Amino acid sequence: MNSSSTRIDQDSRVRVLEAAARQSLHAPSVFNTQPWRWRVTGDALELRADADRQLAHTDPDGRLLMLSCGAALHHARVSLTALGWAVTVERLPDPGDPSLLARVRTTGPADLDVPAGRLVDAIPRRRTDRRAYGDRPVPEAVLARLGDAVEAEGAHLHVVRPDQMPMLAVSTGRAADAELADPAYREELHRWTHRPADSGDGVPAATAVRPSPRRVPLRDYTPGEAAGLTAGAEFDRGAAYLILFGGSDEPAAWLRGGEALSALLLSATAEGLASAPLSDAVELAWPRRMMRDLLAGIGDPYLVVRVGWGPDAELPPAPRRAPADVIEVVDPPRRSS
Repeated sequence: MNSSSTRIDQDSRVRVLEAAARQSLHAPSVFNTQPWRWRVTGDALELRADADRQLAHTDPDGRLLMLSCGAALHHARVSLTALGWAVTVERLPDPGDPSLLARVRTTGPADLDVPAGRLVDAIPRRRTDRRAYGDRPVPEAVLARLGDAVEAEGAHLHVVRPDQMPMLAVSTGRAADAELADPAYREELHRWTHRPADSGDGVPAATAVRPSPRRVPLRDYTPGEAAGLTAGAEFDRGAAYLILFGGSDEPAAWLRGGEALSALLLSATAEGLASAPLSDAVELAWPRRMMRDLLAGIGDPYLVVRVGWGPDAELPPAPRRAPADVIEVVDPPRRSS
């Protein structure tokens, strides 16, 4: 192979990797902080945590940061797979560089993956829908498919039973009250809900939902202010509440949990469901222990996710950072023939 064809092959792979990184910018993240950075080289896509975007008070352990980055990693992975590329992933590849979360490599062409294509089609359509869902229950077969998607990513899903709903509602509500009573939390919340117009991140009032009676309380993103959306006339009666959990409570497991979260949310979107991650119940130690009790102690809870049949009215898109602010493309070196 001559140097010209080698260069064309390198350039083509860089474009594919950059396109996957761009798809990942749609991933969900706590407070829409988008706490990740990508570096594209000639043969790899490197994911790093952006420590400046960690919620120092709400997420001091970095659990939600890692879940968010894992979701971005899965978005990129599934985008490459859908394009017909075989992919390898090294997670936390360098113990001396903890901010390097993953290195993704394409190893050559592969058969087109139809299920991956279905998830990629869902990426631009997925929204965090904090409005109330309707009375129609989520079918058991759909919940089973969501569970399978999570299991395939190395995590697990628990469907909260009717008899467990009071504990979930009470613990989530009390956790929210405790956080709102904390000036440091309110300052952090205010900072991420009052972002500069050109920041491309955060939760602006236009995308927040006004508080209303719900089966499980939702975070009030605009305490004392007016939110742009109403919950609607429904009451979440048909919603299913899912606890995403894993076998350990440490960074590598959180990263895999984020990949499972992405698989869950994209699968739900592909099924026509609305979804909304609820992290209130895992942000403080004592409600997190209650979530572990709901799991009968068999795992460590990472997040609660509400899924159901949402309103027909389309949601406004969440702000997204510009690719140039997140993705660095390193020009690959030229090779001689």
